[in-house]
Amino acid sequence: MSIIIWIIVIILAVLAVIALFVPKQYAIEREKIINTPKHEVFDYIKFIKNQEQYSKWVKTDPEMKVTLTGTDGNIGFIYAWDGNKKAGAGEQEITGVTDGERITTEVRFLRPFKGVAHIYMTTEAVTEHSTKVTWGMTGTSPYPMNLMTAMMKGVLAKDIDISLNDLKQILETNN
Repeated sequence: MSIIIWIIVIILAVLAVIALFVPKQYAIEREKIINTPKHEVFDYIKFIKNQEQYSKWVKTDPEMKVTLTGTDGNIGFIYAWDGNKKAGAGEQEITGVTDGERITTEVRFLRPFKGVAHIYMTTEAVTEHSTKVTWGMTGTSPYPMNLMTAMMKGVLAKDIDISLNDLKQILETNN
């Protein structure tokens, strides 16, 4: 074997060993204060279709095929997508709604990698005219994908921050 192949094998072996010690569970949470009353914020974010306006991930492929099943804003609603290489394919299902407080969804990724993530968004009144929105994501990545997920947590957090900033701009502009 050439020296380059040996170096690649050693690097892969080291990464495989490191992945043994990286947690399989992950959690990311970001928040943003939006200068809009809580009920208006929640009434906007509970509709998954509105993510087309503010979610960095959904906006990755404006040409992707979208299929909607059920009644948006209600448990059981499914937003399925099939997009380009960057957007991939999957579906997001509303799994819980506490009116005015919290919406939870399960995202099932089909492509480029199979996986499941649990997403939640909560609203909390800061004042009569401002709301703290918390956006969180949790899940489990099997070995050795857990290493990639651990390395991607910063990127995912940044994407949520970008999405929350877009959400803030939309809601404060409409207010």
